[in-house]
Amino acid sequence: MQASSDLPRFPDLSLIRRGDFRSIARAITVIENTMPGSDALLQNLGNRHAPVIGVTGPPGAGKSTLVDALAKQWVDHDKKLAILCVDPSSAFHSGALLGDRIRMNRWYNHPQVYIRSLASRGAIGGLNPRIFEITDLLANAGFDFILIETVGVGQSEVDIARVADQVVLVLVPESGDDIQTMKSGILEIGDIFVVNKSDRSGASRFLQSLKSSLQFQSGKSFTDLRFLQTVASEEKGIGELYAAIMENIRNISPKQSLDLLAEKAWQLILDRRMRDIDRGLLIQSLKRAMEQPGFNIHRFAAQYKGSTA
Repeated sequence: MQASSDLPRFPDLSLIRRGDFRSIARAITVIENTMPGSDALLQNLGNRHAPVIGVTGPPGAGKSTLVDALAKQWVDHDKKLAILCVDPSSAFHSGALLGDRIRMNRWYNHPQVYIRSLASRGAIGGLNPRIFEITDLLANAGFDFILIETVGVGQSEVDIARVADQVVLVLVPESGDDIQTMKSGILEIGDIFVVNKSDRSGASRFLQSLKSSLQFQSGKSFTDLRFLQTVASEEKGIGELYAAIMENIRNISPKQSLDLLAEKAWQLILDRRMRDIDRGLLIQSLKRAMEQPGFNIHRFAAQYKGSTA
């Protein structure tokens, strides 16, 4: 492993460990773009863990408003919080659209809250491809908790469960028609189910319907699930949501923690192995292999080394 003294002068790991926001921002850019020095930086981080809370839900459910209200709870409890807002990639520059930052502008210059918008970069799981590395960096920058707001749910956007210690699924009373299509995917990953905008008609009825749907459908024990109603725009029910998150985090078992760590290790190993495969060389090798009699894509993949053109 490269010694800390051999790290590139930029980004400065000592400043990151002291929680310098500018250094943290630069380091995330280096990691996100796999720039020179990113591997050395990551390999010199400590083993500190900060609980990760994922907030996901359909567009229009009020996720950003809920995250904004939750941030106040951690601030009021004198905790440092990092918020990662994963946005759809811009069609013009592949960067984040920054919409969530507008809704959280009261935390812009707050010393206890760091907000970063990340682009999904086409990842089908609703997260940035380097999310594991970025959360590790933030944990070692001294943050007590990390909140991740995902792009928005779909059948494939369940990767948040691989990263987060707790997943908060945010729905609205009008989501009733979507439950049937969501059962086989996103509903199975939630730990806490929030019916936001519950001042609208039908909120209590929807909550009961949700409970009935999950009693036999969720992949987790029904008794471990939490159900809450909030009006995030008025901060109603946010204290109860915060308390539920904190209690669940305190009750995470060693097996759950090990399972999450194993998932992280799996993804990091997979990413590192795939990083050395040049797509252009792969296409050339594939073209030559297809010209041989008895071509089989599975044998090709099993034998592919990626080291020759």
